[in-house]
Amino acid sequence: MSHSNSYLMTLDCPDGVGLLARITNFVASLQGNFTEVNQFTDKINDWFLARFAFEIERESTLEEIRHAFAPIAAELNASWSIRDGGKPLRTVLLVSKEDHCLADLLWRWRSGELNIEIPLVVSNHPDLRPVIEKEGIPFLHIPIPQEPAAKDIAFRQMSDAICEVSGELTVLCRYMQILPEWYCEEHHNRVINIHHSLLPAFAGADPYKRAYDRGVKLIGATCHYATGELDAGPIIHQEVLSVEHFHTPNDLRRLGRDCERLALARGVRLHVEDRVVVHNSRAIVFGD
Repeated sequence: MSHSNSYLMTLDCPDGVGLLARITNFVASLQGNFTEVNQFTDKINDWFLARFAFEIERESTLEEIRHAFAPIAAELNASWSIRDGGKPLRTVLLVSKEDHCLADLLWRWRSGELNIEIPLVVSNHPDLRPVIEKEGIPFLHIPIPQEPAAKDIAFRQMSDAICEVSGELTVLCRYMQILPEWYCEEHHNRVINIHHSLLPAFAGADPYKRAYDRGVKLIGATCHYATGELDAGPIIHQEVLSVEHFHTPNDLRRLGRDCERLALARGVRLHVEDRVVVHNSRAIVFGD
């Protein structure tokens, strides 16, 4: 039985006449009531994308609702999901040594700002174990070797661990490893990452010092879904701050951390609330 009577539906399909009517009639047939409706028609690609929040007063299971909608979705040739809007999303965090993004997400989780539960934190270093275990969250240390075959085994171990705890979302909190393509495909649009705005112009060691030397005027961070192509997945959210002439490289690092924290937290919140609908390589975001 569902944990609440509130549900979230996302849908994308070829544009056509009467799409909204089909969906509103479906919810009405369940004696349901919409609490939020977001829709967008991509005129360039003739594509319809939407998010609906609705409540149903009568007793219905999530499986029953999904089963009833499946024939309609098939007629519309739609990609879709319906889930319990009150149920926390099981979210696994990946970390390395830096803790600013981790600390921010843990605070938002603890305060109830993010509707998630954290069944596991995985790291390629042991440094943050005390922080995690203090929160009562299981910590798994999986070193990532350099040798390709051993590295692949380590990532498969991590993927298995996420599946074992029924992880629905994986968030890279400054996890300093490149995920293999097969991993991103297996967890398609369910892995969130961030990268700073100094890429690709200032890739490599100490990008903030080299950005300072070039006199950059803006610094930011991009939150996106992870794909096999590094930092090229659909963009969920971006943050940017101005750089002043008196800012030192350490100031740039501080501003960069601020952007990373906020971009990641905002991106996770949007995903958790099913406000992101991905079509091809583009993410349509229905803001809150």
